[in-house]
Amino acid sequence: MPDSRPDTTPTPKDAGTPDSTATAVIEMDRPENGDLAPYGVPGKPLVRGPFLWGLTAALGVLTAWGLAQALVSARNVIVLIVVAMFLAVGLNPIVEVLQRYRVPRRGAISIVFVGVIMLFGLFGLAIVPPVSQETSDFIQAVPGYVQELLANPTIKQLDADYQILAKLQAYVTSGDLGTTVAGGILGAGAVVLDAFFSGLTLLVLTLYFLGSLSAIKEYMLKLVPSSRRVRTRAIGDEILTGIGGYVAGNVLISVIAGGLSWLFLTIAGAKYALALALVVAVTDLIPLVGATVGAVLVTAVGALQSGTLAIACIIFFTVYQQVENYVIYPRVMRRSVDVAPAVSVIAALFGGALLGAVGALLAIPVAAAVALIVREVVLPRQAQV
Repeated sequence: MPDSRPDTTPTPKDAGTPDSTATAVIEMDRPENGDLAPYGVPGKPLVRGPFLWGLTAALGVLTAWGLAQALVSARNVIVLIVVAMFLAVGLNPIVEVLQRYRVPRRGAISIVFVGVIMLFGLFGLAIVPPVSQETSDFIQAVPGYVQELLANPTIKQLDADYQILAKLQAYVTSGDLGTTVAGGILGAGAVVLDAFFSGLTLLVLTLYFLGSLSAIKEYMLKLVPSSRRVRTRAIGDEILTGIGGYVAGNVLISVIAGGLSWLFLTIAGAKYALALALVVAVTDLIPLVGATVGAVLVTAVGALQSGTLAIACIIFFTVYQQVENYVIYPRVMRRSVDVAPAVSVIAALFGGALLGAVGALLAIPVAAAVALIVREVVLPRQAQV
């Protein structure tokens, strides 16, 4: 007989009841193929989780540390590249001057490069023979120094008390001295070879940069938005002109210092006047302290020859440094770099602390470039705010 109980099946209008919520959850658990998800509803993405965030941060720190270590390991190569580019920019004005006389660029680069090699060769020929001669003279004079020491009453008494000569003889005959000398010779040879290959690499890089300077400049301009290339080109040319003028001016000041030093040392009768004058010229390239370092070295060598020569060196270099600082340097550099004296000192100090003598040499033109960018880019923008 038919069932008279009421039908309790939910109708579509009951979709807002709790049973419909459960049905919606079940529908969410259904994948695309219609089967129920065996492991439930997936949770939130791990992108926002603390574990993945910490892992990403740790990987970022490790990557930054690895890059820093790579930069430190390649520091010598980076310094060579920077110095080579700096020299190429500094020698480029000479190449352009030769081009104005209808010399092809390749020929002008060859002439300039040969001149640079000749300067290096002249420096080596002036320095190496005196050093070799002094070393040979010292080795030949060692027996006489030993005899003079043995004749000294104080040395005789010390030898009688502590057997200094016997211990020295035992050390010489034991083989330890030979090992130490051989190690020192190998170390010095390694330093000389490293300096030679570094200098050769620097010359080759300078040649390549000098030959492709225009192409490098055009390629760098392509990285700038087209709407700003005209202004960027003008600022870049101004920076390159300033660097070239600084290099040329610094070299001119060094040549003046070396020439006057050679003239003074020749008149004063100093030995190896040309070598000492080249030392003054090279050290004078270093800002702030270079001229003082060269003066101290030459005065010390002069003191080994005679006290009168040492006094004359002190007077000459004291007077010359005042003339260079207040007369020669301002006149030569006024058209190349426009940097306040305080900024120059601070830049040279920072550059010397970071990269030594090379950093001090590069610091002033870099400071001039930064000052130009601030004056032409940063300050106008700040004025419009």
